[in-house]
Amino acid sequence: MRDGRDRAGEPAAVDHARIFAAAPSPYLVLTPDLVIVEANEAYLRATARTREELLGRELFAVFPANPDHPEGSGVPNLRASLLRARDTGLPDTMALQRYDIPDGTGGFVRRYWSPMNVPILDDHGRVVLLLHRPEDVTDFVQERRRSGDEQARGETFRRRMEEAEADLYARARELRGALEAQAVANRRLATLVDLAADLAGCESVAELTEVVVDRGLGALDADGGAVAVRDDDGDLLRLTLTDSLGGVARARFAELPLTGPLPSSVSAYAGHTVFLPDRAAALDFTAGMADVVASTGLEAWAALPLRVGERLLGSLTVGWRAPHPFTPREVEVLGAFAAQCAQTLDRIRVHREQRRTSETLQRSLLSDPPPVAGLDIAVRYHPAVEHEQVGGDWYDAFRAADGATTLVIGDVTGHDRAALVAMAQIRNTLRGVAYVLGEPPAAIFAGLERALRGLGVSTFASAVVGHVRVPPASGDPRAAHLTWCNAGHPPPVLVHPDGTARLLATDPDPLLGVGPLPRRDHELLLAPGATLLLYTDGLVERRDTLIDVGVERLREAAARLCHLPLEPFCDALLAELTAEPDDDVALLALRVG
Repeated sequence: MRDGRDRAGEPAAVDHARIFAAAPSPYLVLTPDLVIVEANEAYLRATARTREELLGRELFAVFPANPDHPEGSGVPNLRASLLRARDTGLPDTMALQRYDIPDGTGGFVRRYWSPMNVPILDDHGRVVLLLHRPEDVTDFVQERRRSGDEQARGETFRRRMEEAEADLYARARELRGALEAQAVANRRLATLVDLAADLAGCESVAELTEVVVDRGLGALDADGGAVAVRDDDGDLLRLTLTDSLGGVARARFAELPLTGPLPSSVSAYAGHTVFLPDRAAALDFTAGMADVVASTGLEAWAALPLRVGERLLGSLTVGWRAPHPFTPREVEVLGAFAAQCAQTLDRIRVHREQRRTSETLQRSLLSDPPPVAGLDIAVRYHPAVEHEQVGGDWYDAFRAADGATTLVIGDVTGHDRAALVAMAQIRNTLRGVAYVLGEPPAAIFAGLERALRGLGVSTFASAVVGHVRVPPASGDPRAAHLTWCNAGHPPPVLVHPDGTARLLATDPDPLLGVGPLPRRDHELLLAPGATLLLYTDGLVERRDTLIDVGVERLREAAARLCHLPLEPFCDALLAELTAEPDDDVALLALRVG
C-alpha cells in the first residue's frame, strides 16, 4: 500500500482501533456513569497502570484524591468537567490541574495535567461515551518553576496547549467516526437477526424474494438488488428485481443464462463473490455491465452466491447509486445475509420436491370414476397453495358387486405424509369392504372400522359414502335412488333440476376412528338433471370465516352455476371458491342424465 491506497488503487480503510492504541497522547474512554471501558497505551504508560486494573472500574475508585493534600481540587474539578460534558453534549476543556495519582506502594505521586473531556454522541444526539484526554504536563510545570522566565513559560505553555487541543479534536473526530461506523454495523446486524425470523417463515421463493427485496436490502442501505434462482433444468437463472431498478431493468434482466458474464450469473454458476465498488470497476468487469448501469442507475455492485454445502442455488445481487467501498465488516454482514437466504431457499426447494412426490402419490390414489349409464360423474383434487405437505383428502367412485355405484368423499386429519399413508389405507380398505359386503353405507362404515382396528390403523377421518342405483326400484325410471351415510363430514349439496339447491343436512354420525357406534342411512330420489355435490372442507373453510358461511356460499354458487355441463360446473365452482385454498380440496359431482 502506498499513499493511503490499497493494491486496487482504492483508499485504504482506516483502522481506528490501531490509531487509538498507538496515539502518543493518553486517552481514556468512559461510560456516562464514569466507568472505564477503554484506555490506550499512552494512558497506561502515563498512569503506570494495566488495562486489567482499569477496565470495568469507576474512574475515581481507581484514582482517588490524595489524603495528604486535603486542599487539592483535582478530583472534584475533573468530576464536574466530565459531568458537564455528559450533560451538555459539548467538549469541556479544563484549566491546569494538580491531580496526584497512587504510586502502587500506598503513597501518591504529584502530577499536573491539562485535561479535556469530549462527549461521543449517537445518531439521536444522546451521549453514549466520554473521551477523556489528560495531557501530562508535570515536566513542563517543574521546568517553568526552575527557569523563572514567566513570559517564555506562558507562551510555551499556551502553544503546547493549543497543539494538544488541536490534536485531541482531530483524534476525537476520528474516534467518533469509528464509533458511528460500529453503531451502523450493529444496527445492520440487529436488523438481520430480525430478518432471519422472517426468512424462517417463508413458504415459497416468492415470499423469500419479498423479504429480501423489501427489508433486507434496506437494512444494507442499498438502492436495489435481485435474487436469482437456478431453474430446475440448471441452465437458466430466474431473477426477481426490486421495483427501484425500474421496469426496463426488471423486464430485461428477468432471466439470465446461468453461464453468462454478469455478476449474478458468475456468482450463481462459479460460486464467486463479486465486489464492484464504483462505475469504473463495474464497466471493467464485463461489457454487459454498461447496459446494467445505464438501465438501473446504480454503479456499485456486490453479487454473492447462494450456497448450501457444495450446492449452488442462485445468487444475491445488491446495488448502490454512488461509489461504495466495501469494508471488512460490511463484507461479513453481506455474507451472513446471503447465507441466511441460501438456507431458506434450500428449505423451500426441499419441501417443494417433497410435496411434488407426495402429491404425485396422492393423485395416483385418486382414480378416475367408472362410466355409468344414466349418470355423469366428475372429480377434482386441488392441493393447498401454502402447505408444504399434502393432506389426507380423497374421493372415490366404483361399482359395487351388486351393481350399485359407490361414491366416497373423505378427509383424514393432518397435513403430512402420515395423513397421506392413513388416507391410502382407509381408501383401499373401504373399497374392499364395500365390494365384499354389498351392504348399505352405514354397514360399510361399521365393517371399515372393524377392519381398521384389526389392521392397527389408528387415525380419525370424516367421510360420506353413497350408493346410487339407476333406475330405482319404483317410481320414475329415469330417476336415481341415493342412499348415504355421513360420518362427521360437511353435508352434501343437492341441486334440483329447477336450479334450487339445498344441503343434505342430517345429524352427522361420529368420525371414523371414534369407535364402533351405530350409524344411520338416509335415502332420497334424484330426479333427472339433479346434481349431487360431495366435497371436503377445504372448499368451504377459511381462516377468517365460519365454516357455515362457506357452506352457504357453496350452496348459492352451485345453484347459480348448475346450468353448466358437469365438467365446466366443477371448474367454475373451484375458480369462484378456491382462488388460493387454505387447505386441500377434493370434489366429486354426480348428475343424473
